[in-house]
Amino acid sequence: MAVELPPLKWSKETFDGLIRNFRFPESWDARYPNEGQTATDALAGYITLFWDFFSLGNFRFPVTKFFLDILAYYKFHISQMYPIGMARVRHFEFVCRTMLIEPTVTRFRVVHQMHCSQGFCSFVQRASAKKILLQPPKSFHDWK
Repeated sequence: MAVELPPLKWSKETFDGLIRNFRFPESWDARYPNEGQTATDALAGYITLFWDFFSLGNFRFPVTKFFLDILAYYKFHISQMYPIGMARVRHFEFVCRTMLIEPTVTRFRVVHQMHCSQGFCSFVQRASAKKILLQPPKSFHDWK
């Protein structure tokens, strides 16, 4: 069953700021979406990335092997990830790296489990897992 996605809601100025502030090379050919486009309307050879991935989820290029391992293990595309899921993956990786522990999918799965809703995926803390973030964000409103 297909999920109807809302049109992307960010300004050209925000997009241009993202390109400038994160120093995207011209060779990446990043493109601002046309009016009314949704996350599923990316051109062939392009992917949809959300502003919140960068601003709230601390997503950066180049991506880490751990992040790619998460996508491969759970078998979903980056454009299907909720920004809160991005934040949880990146936070886990930061905690591991600051403790000089290699982040792995196996370790991540001890603390988190995947949750999907309306065609997007995120991660929730396992009930039996000890909290590694005492006041986690509950949601990012208007992220699409």
